[in-house]
Amino acid sequence: MPPPSRSNNPLLAPWVGPAGGVPPFDRVRVADFKAALEGAMAENLAEVDAIARNPATPTFDNTIAALERSGRQFSRVNAIYSVWSLTMSTADFQAVERDMQPKLAAFSDKISQNVALFARIAAVDAAGENLAPVQRRLCWFYHTNFVRAGAQLDAAAKSRVAEINERLATLFANFSQNLLADEAGHALYLKNEQDLAGLPEPLRAAARSAAAARGHQDEWAILNTRSSMDPFLTYAHRRDLREKVWRTYYSRGDNGDAHDNKKIIAEILVLRAQRARLLGYPTHAHWRVADSMAKTPEAAMSLMMQVWPAAVARVHEEVADMQAIAEHEHPGIKFAAWDYRYYAEKVRKAKYDLDMNEVKPYLQLEKLREGMFWAAGQLYGFSFTQVSGFPVANPDVRVWQVTNSAYDHVGFWYFDPYARPGKNSGAWMSEYRGQEKLDGDVAPIVSNNTNFVKDESAGPLLISWDDAVTLFHEFGHALHGLNSDVKYPSLAGTNVVRDFVEFPSQLNENWLSTPEVLSRFAVHYQTGKPIPPALVAKIKKASSFNQGFATVEYLASALVDMKLHLAADQPIDAAEFERSTLAALGMPAQMVMRHRTPQFAHIFSSDSYSAGYYSYLWAEVLDHDAFEAFTEAGGPYDKAVAKRLHDDIMMVGNGVDPGEAYRNFRGADPKIDGLLRARGFAPQPRQVQANQVQAE
Repeated sequence: MPPPSRSNNPLLAPWVGPAGGVPPFDRVRVADFKAALEGAMAENLAEVDAIARNPATPTFDNTIAALERSGRQFSRVNAIYSVWSLTMSTADFQAVERDMQPKLAAFSDKISQNVALFARIAAVDAAGENLAPVQRRLCWFYHTNFVRAGAQLDAAAKSRVAEINERLATLFANFSQNLLADEAGHALYLKNEQDLAGLPEPLRAAARSAAAARGHQDEWAILNTRSSMDPFLTYAHRRDLREKVWRTYYSRGDNGDAHDNKKIIAEILVLRAQRARLLGYPTHAHWRVADSMAKTPEAAMSLMMQVWPAAVARVHEEVADMQAIAEHEHPGIKFAAWDYRYYAEKVRKAKYDLDMNEVKPYLQLEKLREGMFWAAGQLYGFSFTQVSGFPVANPDVRVWQVTNSAYDHVGFWYFDPYARPGKNSGAWMSEYRGQEKLDGDVAPIVSNNTNFVKDESAGPLLISWDDAVTLFHEFGHALHGLNSDVKYPSLAGTNVVRDFVEFPSQLNENWLSTPEVLSRFAVHYQTGKPIPPALVAKIKKASSFNQGFATVEYLASALVDMKLHLAADQPIDAAEFERSTLAALGMPAQMVMRHRTPQFAHIFSSDSYSAGYYSYLWAEVLDHDAFEAFTEAGGPYDKAVAKRLHDDIMMVGNGVDPGEAYRNFRGADPKIDGLLRARGFAPQPRQVQANQVQAE
């Protein structure tokens, strides 16, 4: 079947508009995706075949650089397809996705299993001593990825790997669509004011708007997403309703119905184990971690188990504090998981005289966005100017042009902040176009996506402190992409190993709590006055509060992820494995994993984070160690340290080995001490603490 003509499929046309063009979201129809993907794949395969069949002696230019120039059309189509998958996943699109995901997997395998192409890559890689360091790095990148995909296998093994990849692609799509269905299909509708007891007014307004948007006038909706669940469990007085919301949220994908994910998980795990063995690795975990900073699952497990005992011990302390308050209010109460957030707030108030409801009026979404821009300007010289008239996937999406201190164009930043039907829950960064300089400057286009419940009232949207941290985190990914200054597209921006890619994002969280940001942008939504220094001091004093909960819920997920993928190909009952693994680890009874197995999209909607959820902790070691470079110098905005951060980390992409890049920045390998101090699991050194106070 010949590819459709460019004239009648907007997805296949080059992007038009300013700075090299922008995605034509306004012209996209779901009906265009199948033909566009098939046409773009066919074109890319023809390009690759021409490279593989080139009779000339393999060189960097005619093989590696030629591969870098191939697939331009496919990249454009796939970028828009990914946006629809993540943010516009309607029933008609899901049908396309179920059809196309295995075809996309097969397309990838046709490239990585091309014998003639791999022979040329191997020849260039072997003869690369006369190449520039970044070119040698790119040769290594291609050779390593092709070998890891099975390029050196025999024909039968290659065929089986391809079969597994196609089946996994289907299972990933089914898992994601089941999870989305459980999130969209369940909401708690409240009809009486009494049911809202304890909820601050901004949460009530958001719940009322959510209900109205779903046709429930004069009611309040608690949606089955984290951004709706979390504050309800924190503030709602009605314990029975807290339990109902908790059970509904943590049973997503685990209801024994058409959207249950447990059988999908079992099949995914078996297929991953079989593929790993074919590729020469004992388990999927070994295959996934081999090219990371950790290198081995044992190294990742070692880091996690250095932190786990202290975190569990802290949870028991936190539970004792909360149990005392709960027992006083309700003698004989059996403290449960749906009580944790609620009583944690009471302990915070008692121990630190800090009520996070006092903080929220100062956390306006749009003001914090301005604060992110300001901090990025101080660190990297960026300016952000909102632009209009750009095609967007949804009317809620807005666009900013990013320029540097010389007023040169850097890229575009898209912001999609609100929850809606068909949009994945959570928060993430997407890259519509990566930066490169192969044939002239190509500027990046990135987006940040969150799921705040839109308040249709006239007032500004207020968010929690945790949501503000997440906002800065995801913006850190965007800054990583925007700062990229690399020649070759495969090495640009966030195209780095999983346990390093989270480092710039987690590092960026630190600037939220700097007094420079808080005094300018954490301003009261009614009075416009900045957050009082006394309230900021309380926030800082309580910064390690509830870290047992935060650490254990995360680490439980990361440990289960790794252990699932170290289990080889033994049949696994997801529910039983989760229960037995957590019991063996000593998981506190009052807690649950942050992502229970049947809803663990990080590891079951793709291979991306599989056996890699530990990456957040690994990156947090880098993050705290790196931020101490600022606090040991002139403070969070020290120009010399910021320049090193830009030059050694943010601009180099994958052009430098991540470990080497970090040592270039810090002068040494990272130490775990900063992480333990930040979480309150280790004493604060007097000198560093003094510097921090001075900087604050």
